[in-house]
Amino acid sequence: MNLQGRLMLANYEEYVCKVVDMSPGDVRFACAGCPQPNERVIAYIDHLGRVEGTVIKLVEGGFVMSINATGRKREKLAAQLTWIANKHELGLPEDRRHDRLTPRVTRTELKLEDGRRYPCRLMDLSLSGAAVDIDIRPPIGTAVQLGNMRGRVVRHFLEGVAIEFLTLQSREALTEFL
Repeated sequence: MNLQGRLMLANYEEYVCKVVDMSPGDVRFACAGCPQPNERVIAYIDHLGRVEGTVIKLVEGGFVMSINATGRKREKLAAQLTWIANKHELGLPEDRRHDRLTPRVTRTELKLEDGRRYPCRLMDLSLSGAAVDIDIRPPIGTAVQLGNMRGRVVRHFLEGVAIEFLTLQSREALTEFL
C-alpha cells in the first residue's frame, strides 16, 4: 500500500502519515508521531476517508492500529482496499472524475426541492459531487441541496446516496466542509 493521509493522536497533535499495510481490521502507519499503546487515533486516509482505532503495537518508524468499525464499515473498507490493490494490475480506469476530498465538517443536512430537510453525514466530497450517509433514499434524479450546492441524486448505496452537483464546484466553494 502507498496511501497518504493525516492523523490525530489523543493529545490533538496532527501528523502526515502513510499506510504501509492495511486490512479491514487493522492498519500499519509510517508516521513521525509516536502514540502510546492503547491510545485512540483518528486518521483521514486518501481514497478511504476517516478511520478510527486503537494503537496495538509500536513498530520502527510508526505503529499498528486496530480499526474500530461496524461490520458494514469493514465490508466497505474491504471493497475499497480490493479496488485499490487491483485497479493497476487489471488496468481498471479510475472510478471518479475528480479526487475525493476528506471533509472536516461531516454533519450537515440535505434539503429536498419541497423544502424538507434531513440530517446527514458527509462521507466524501469532490468538485463534482458528494456521498452522504442518510436514512432516506430520495429517488434517483431528485433535486437536492447540500449546503449551498445544488445537485441531484445519481446513485443509492448501503449507507445513503451519491449526489452529482449541477455545476462543477471550485475548491473555495467547498470550504464550508473543508
